Amino acid sequence: MAGYSAIPSAASDQGSRPTSTASSNRRPRKGKDGGYVGTASFASSVINLVNTIVGAGVLAMPSALSNMGVTLGVLVIVWSGLTSGFGLYLQTRCAKYLDRGSASFFALSQITYPNAAVFFDAAIAIKCFGVGISYLIIIGDLMPGVVRGFTDSPPAEYLVDRHFWVTVFMLVVIPLSFLRRLDSLKYTSVIALISIGYLVVLVVYHFAKGDTLAERGAVHLVQWKGIVPTLASFPVIVFAYTCHQNMFSILNEISDNSHFQTTSVVMTSIGSAGSIYLLVAITGYLSFGDHVAGNIVAQYIPSVASTIGKAAIVVLVMFSYPLQVHPCRASVDAVLKWRPSSSRRSNQNNASGSPSRASLLSQSPATQATRGEMGETRFAAITTAIIILSYIVAMTVSSLEMVLAYVGSTGSTAISFILPGLFYYKISSPHSPHHQRLLKGDDDEEEYVSDEEGEESWTGPQARRTLVRRLSLALAIYGVLVMVVCLITNTFFIAAH
Repeated sequence: MAGYSAIPSAASDQGSRPTSTASSNRRPRKGKDGGYVGTASFASSVINLVNTIVGAGVLAMPSALSNMGVTLGVLVIVWSGLTSGFGLYLQTRCAKYLDRGSASFFALSQITYPNAAVFFDAAIAIKCFGVGISYLIIIGDLMPGVVRGFTDSPPAEYLVDRHFWVTVFMLVVIPLSFLRRLDSLKYTSVIALISIGYLVVLVVYHFAKGDTLAERGAVHLVQWKGIVPTLASFPVIVFAYTCHQNMFSILNEISDNSHFQTTSVVMTSIGSAGSIYLLVAITGYLSFGDHVAGNIVAQYIPSVASTIGKAAIVVLVMFSYPLQVHPCRASVDAVLKWRPSSSRRSNQNNASGSPSRASLLSQSPATQATRGEMGETRFAAITTAIIILSYIVAMTVSSLEMVLAYVGSTGSTAISFILPGLFYYKISSPHSPHHQRLLKGDDDEEEYVSDEEGEESWTGPQARRTLVRRLSLALAIYGVLVMVVCLITNTFFIAAH
């Protein structure tokens, strides 16, 4: 999602064919051995992930930079991209321990922390639901201004009513929300990325033209505004890279899930998003200096170009809403399926080493093809409930900034840092039966040799694997620190206002 600020961002989910499509078209494609084979290309995977990362929150980047100064702001943007990208990388590694096409936070929690699985998915569902609502609120807030910008005479009363526009755009996104596979949303993601491109060009154009210099405040290359304003802007940048709720969907659907290909998807997506953030942050801040606002587009002199920019934001968040519905739906489904007795059986199985990737692969092709697929009725019921509830909240609430701040501080931090770090650290332990079976089952994995004292001595790339495991724990600890800092900062600003 692209940042929790005056304007939130985007997130994502799996899409697929509409529910009216024949059920055979929604079934996973199977290879010669009966195993799952993805159909999504490298390009569509990158497009959907970038659209999940970059949202309307990019427009708040110049304001964040004004609180930190150019030097520190750039470092934080780069650092946040690296830590977020590492979390995505850990997800690609964790997916190797699960059956092809079945990777999810819930599946990983079942073989690592089964008793906590329901809390993990509940956090994901709440976060995605809250961000989806924020998109509808943004549409209701911006469309009246767009209408006024394109008409010389006073528009009809209903055309400047936020409730009217929330309803209209909800009707547009409903069909998209019922798509099962993320790959099916690649075309709407392209449109959303075009909107982002226009916003970036708009910011850079005004900077190059220099038509904002008369309104520009002081520009600080090194000096910051203090610890409190900096901490207030820190969550905006950290959460701007949140897309981890959709990473498993991308890993499940991509046709080539090799280590090189999945890592390339992560690097390309994070690199593209980081470049956009840096470009908008620097040029936007240099345009207005310390006078820059949370939404930089709103500061430009009213014109056709700036009005189109507001419309581009609407298009962006409209096509980002379905990307939030998918992970929300999957997490709600997992929460509803969770049973304490199943968790206890899972713990017992873990102790005996039975529920591993090897045992998953030994299941029948029919079981593999249908595992994780929601039935038609269940799929429609959960999706409908999410849409109706989000519509009701968006129609009755006009501001969710503080709610989103808390949801982002907890849900986004857990998804981006804490869960990927803890899952990989637990499942990649040399003593884990899952890790041992993975090494024995994959020819491309290096073997390890135990010395006389039972300590593992690794050779070759395994030294890097050990380093990654230690860094995964460090990422989880970093996530906890970020959560604490963001919660304290949000509480401070609530008390101050």
